[in-house]
Amino acid sequence: MFKIRRAALAVALCFAGVATGSSAQSFSDADLAVAAKLREAGQSSNLAYELVDSLVTEVGARPAGSENDKKAVDWAVAKLKSLGFPVVRAEAVPLKAWRRGEAHAHITAPFAQPLVMTALGGSVAAPKEGINAEVAYYPDFAALKADTSDKARGRIVFVDQKTERFKDGRGYGPSSTARTQGPAEAGKRGALAFAIRSVGTDHDRLAHTGATRYAEGVPAIPAFAVSVPDADTIARLQRYGKPVKMHLAMQNELGIDAVSHNVIAEIPGTDLADEIITIGGHLDSWDLGQGAIDDGAGVAITAAAAKLILDTGVKPRRTIRVVMFANEENGLDGGRAYSETYKHQKHQLVAESDFGAGNIYRFQTRVRPEALGVAMVIAEQLKPLGVEAGNNEARTGADTGTIQRVANLPILSFSQDGTDYFDYHHTANDTLDKIDPAKLRQNVAVWATAVWLSSQSPVAFHPLPPVEKKPAQ
Repeated sequence: MFKIRRAALAVALCFAGVATGSSAQSFSDADLAVAAKLREAGQSSNLAYELVDSLVTEVGARPAGSENDKKAVDWAVAKLKSLGFPVVRAEAVPLKAWRRGEAHAHITAPFAQPLVMTALGGSVAAPKEGINAEVAYYPDFAALKADTSDKARGRIVFVDQKTERFKDGRGYGPSSTARTQGPAEAGKRGALAFAIRSVGTDHDRLAHTGATRYAEGVPAIPAFAVSVPDADTIARLQRYGKPVKMHLAMQNELGIDAVSHNVIAEIPGTDLADEIITIGGHLDSWDLGQGAIDDGAGVAITAAAAKLILDTGVKPRRTIRVVMFANEENGLDGGRAYSETYKHQKHQLVAESDFGAGNIYRFQTRVRPEALGVAMVIAEQLKPLGVEAGNNEARTGADTGTIQRVANLPILSFSQDGTDYFDYHHTANDTLDKIDPAKLRQNVAVWATAVWLSSQSPVAFHPLPPVEKKPAQ
């Protein structure tokens, strides 16, 4: 116990940014030897790339509730069984699907300009005759929220929120908030439609889709994104001081009754089989591209990592569960269904891969203090793969985040280099050629090593201290 406490102090210092040493004596030599083998095997395994190649080639885009979504579920079940996982099942997830229809938009005045655009997921359709209206321009979402005038009334609101490029993707938050909340803010102000600069860091003339939502009691108005170059055109038109007018036509269907599935594979544990390690990504994708980086890569990385552990022939202490979640993109139905089914089950941790296929550069945790020594050992084992130790304030993905928030579960987090992720995210450019197989191999090695050691940990990562509730402002 003294050694684990000393290691706990070391990791607390390391995660605060002070380099320290650590002890590996909290694990058996046999467990560490398996970890070393997994680390080595992962770097030479092409399985993750083969899986995402198979998914995008044999199925392609797979929006929730579509025929290709059904094909993806069948593909996942068959593939996981063929890989030899002893437990494979598909759990039904009822949902309301959304289907994209024909859409176009163009500037009619002061100078005619075509626009490359796409509907936002969940958007209502425009009237059959379309919408012809003046554009109400806002430089960012904050400007729209601060507007108390009638500027938006009877117009098409355009929010020119730019997405900044960062390695950790933090520029996405403000832009995605504008995308999800913008239609409701525009609707409150009497707008006829809502448009936004694509939530992306590229300069390609491709529009980025993504989910939006409406607020109860607020008129639901058509919502769409225009490509970054076309957003620049709309911004330039403001300098002429003349009304900018737009025509919009957009037909979508929403509220379609459908059923998808969470596809689950398990490696049963031994003495601690009732403690679950849940890892995975989401199986669905948007309809514009192939869904290679979002999130074919994630389901492939986590399945391949679990397969490496399975192939060692050494049974883990805790049950390792791989989940390919349904409908993350347009409703989080898979994450909610998993949470409802398993929220009372004991989880050692949850972890999700849903940030593309870039190299992992940082490892973080959210575990109870008594497990910090174990976290430090895991961090040490990941150093040869170019992964630095982070802190104990990790966050998880949208799917696993649903149950994590409900049950206050421990987290492992692997930060990927997302410098170019939002160049392709939610676009027709989300294709297999954007993936470097060598980077997938590094991901698999990291995941397999960390998941294996977490399964063998002599210390439970749970329970976490209760979440402190902030007083109402």
